Amino acid sequence: MVRKEYVVEEITKIMSSSDNIRNVAIIAHVHHGKTTLTDSLLARAGLISPSIAGDVLYTNYETIEKDRKLTIKSANISLGFDYKDKDYIINLIDTPGHVDFGGHVTRSMRAVDGVILVVDPVEGIMPQTETVLRQAIREKAKPILFVNKVDRLLNELRLTREQTFERLQKLTNDVNSLIEKFAPDELAREWKLSVENGSVAFGSAAKRWAISKPIMEKYHTTFKQIFDLTEKGDEKGLQEVAPIDECTLIMMIDHLPSPKVAQRYRIPQIWHGDTESEDGRAMISCDISAKTNIVIFNIMTDPHSGDVPVGRVFSGVVAKGKELHISGSQQTVRVQQLGIYMGPDRVNIDMVPAGNIVALVGLKEANVGDTLSENIIEPFEQITHHSKPVVTKAIEAKDSRDTTKLIAALRDLSKADPTIITEINQETGEHLVSGMGELHLEIIETKLRNEFKVNIITSPPIIIYRETIDSKAGPIEGKTPNRHTKFYITVEPLPATIESAIDDGELKEGKPKGAAAVENMVKFGLDRQLAKNVVYISNKSVLADMTHGVQYMNEVMELLINGFESAMKDGPLAREKVAGVLVSIVDASIHEDPVHRGPAQIIPAIRNAIYAGMLIAGVTLLEPKQIFTVHIPQDYMSPIISFLQSKRGVISEVIQDKEEITIKAKVPVADTLKGFSNDMRGLTQGRAIWYQEYAGYEKLPTELQNKVVREIRERKGIPPEPPTPNDFML
Repeated sequence: MVRKEYVVEEITKIMSSSDNIRNVAIIAHVHHGKTTLTDSLLARAGLISPSIAGDVLYTNYETIEKDRKLTIKSANISLGFDYKDKDYIINLIDTPGHVDFGGHVTRSMRAVDGVILVVDPVEGIMPQTETVLRQAIREKAKPILFVNKVDRLLNELRLTREQTFERLQKLTNDVNSLIEKFAPDELAREWKLSVENGSVAFGSAAKRWAISKPIMEKYHTTFKQIFDLTEKGDEKGLQEVAPIDECTLIMMIDHLPSPKVAQRYRIPQIWHGDTESEDGRAMISCDISAKTNIVIFNIMTDPHSGDVPVGRVFSGVVAKGKELHISGSQQTVRVQQLGIYMGPDRVNIDMVPAGNIVALVGLKEANVGDTLSENIIEPFEQITHHSKPVVTKAIEAKDSRDTTKLIAALRDLSKADPTIITEINQETGEHLVSGMGELHLEIIETKLRNEFKVNIITSPPIIIYRETIDSKAGPIEGKTPNRHTKFYITVEPLPATIESAIDDGELKEGKPKGAAAVENMVKFGLDRQLAKNVVYISNKSVLADMTHGVQYMNEVMELLINGFESAMKDGPLAREKVAGVLVSIVDASIHEDPVHRGPAQIIPAIRNAIYAGMLIAGVTLLEPKQIFTVHIPQDYMSPIISFLQSKRGVISEVIQDKEEITIKAKVPVADTLKGFSNDMRGLTQGRAIWYQEYAGYEKLPTELQNKVVREIRERKGIPPEPPTPNDFML
């Protein structure tokens, strides 16, 4: 493999040959070595000196990332390489590993055709390892495996060579088991990883060496030689007989698909339009001569250009001046400039063909997940985030004159990262900012202060709860304030299978579209007659119109949907969002005069009926939970189990590996905010290592509900006493 530095002009020439393009993300659990591995590839491409690769963490561009030595956002970079006398482009995305920033991983999967899964063999497959691999396979991005930090097995765990082989083989088998679990049958067999076929490599990104079957054959390297050099600490010798950059590049080029290959099976997975249409055929074949179709997966912020959408081009060519439609709107936008990322810098170029990743200047209206197209086409499937925001803080500008500046900053942050949810507290005027965890919110606060120069005041963390119901109620009568129109509704718990399908993105929120949506709902367990009459899905809740022959129903339906959305956004018990409720309108008597059925009449009528019905059915709070995986020396097992149980944690697994214990427990987020980390460190003299992952919402214990409801209502500035059904029945 020849070392050759590529300038922009050379890279743009390769872009038109989709066979020689690889779109790849590096994914892993936090601190398993993604950015360190990326450094070696950047050194090979000539962007950094080999002497600092592994230390500089080059794709951690932001100051906050450098300070914390933690990747908090995805970084895109286009690299040119020579392999077997051919020029290749690798559009590489280095993704975060911390669970709080998993949204960046999810969005990056839309852009790539393959992933390098990096695993630390000492820690093994961690919760986030499984999560990011599942996200990749769901988008049909093919995985290869790099087992990093192999030297830890020899130097820290003091394993024998035989034990090391066993550990590495078990790790490969465990990853294959996950691929079999998550991938469709036809891909699971094809994507099975194997040392023999070269889709698995072992090495140390920090020491810049890696070995695989092709490297062993080319450099006549043996595992015995690797063990000997590792025991001697001969890093230079290891780099000479097992160069990490070459090993990784061979894996990516030989085992990950080109856009032309990948789009054949990826497009039907992520785009539900007509694959036999002009645009469908163009995207499946990655046709650069066809009309342009792009999906936005990231928004970068530029001090000069503002918001810069970054997208994957699936067909056609995008060039300066091209006009594109934004999905779901009537807008047409014109591309002012376009470029590619080579390191932290965006380099302007004239055109980018299908199969590549492009930065677009002048499209400030575009958001993450948008489809940009020359023809108006069915939008791509929305990007569904696995984790949900579970912690909120109230943030306000210290100086009221900075409020406008704060609003603009929060808008920019939430546009670049859609997992940040911002709302205004109408009672207090505070901005409620919700994130994936305390670290996520801490980073947001740091950016507001340091990057956007807004001096802010923040509240202690607030837990986001959900409201749901226990049983069925109704019919309930809802009257308009003028009493001229009446609606009769029932409320009942939504089947768990439907709720899960909405959560996983299998069922889309909004208005169901066509017979396919009905069949999808039936497939996930909804009664067919009911499915045919579903008019809207919001907040994992469903509104159905089960009326027959009611006059003027169609004319008020949009207002009924607005009232339903309002009720689902702001529940009756604690003004928290509602989830898992099926609302059916079973009858109605609607006034003939349009003057008497405007928004001020219809919306409160349906909303109050839903509230009364929910309270009659029995409203329950749902609380967010996380799965904690804790690694501790054996001596600390008993106190840590007692501590987790004192936090209402449920222990699900205790695994012993020699002197180390791994404990898994599901713990309510509410019980992990005050002093949790300090207590954990104190109980183990600082020797505990733990990770957490989102585990969804579960019912709050009955004995705690009244206390929590009153606390929430008092915090929101509303009477602490919960309402009764009569409060909503005119």
